[in-house]
Amino acid sequence: MRKRWWRFCIENALRYPWTFKTGGLEAVSVWIPAAGTEFSSEDEEKIPSVLAELVGDRVNVVTELLRRFEAAHPREEPHYYLSLLGTHEAHRGRGLGMALLEENLARIDMERMPAYLESSNPANDHRYEAVGFLPVVTFQAPGNGPSVTGMWRMRR
Repeated sequence: MRKRWWRFCIENALRYPWTFKTGGLEAVSVWIPAAGTEFSSEDEEKIPSVLAELVGDRVNVVTELLRRFEAAHPREEPHYYLSLLGTHEAHRGRGLGMALLEENLARIDMERMPAYLESSNPANDHRYEAVGFLPVVTFQAPGNGPSVTGMWRMRR
């Protein structure tokens, strides 16, 4: 289920030139540029049916989770949005994801733009803080789910 959802998200993001990977596909990052949208308008309309197919009777809970992500997302200033940063489980703990993130942030810094991400794992927050992100909002996933921290990095 998650694999299919992430595929749907990544396919939408590929319309922008802001998807990056390490040489052997150990880590990947997906950014939505300023003024971009995570989904095309056509695929935005498909989200309810995609979710219904993927999660069945949990569709209301997942829809509420997506609503909370959307409500927390800052809109005041154009910025890059880190939609996904992932490292293959066989390569975790080697710093590949963070190295990729740092390379991405150097590109964003060249454009003098801020960046935003959501951290759903508090153990990672200090890593994001080490590269300049600061917590700006926190919300909880429905059903006593995990806490999510929205983090902002000022333009450099």
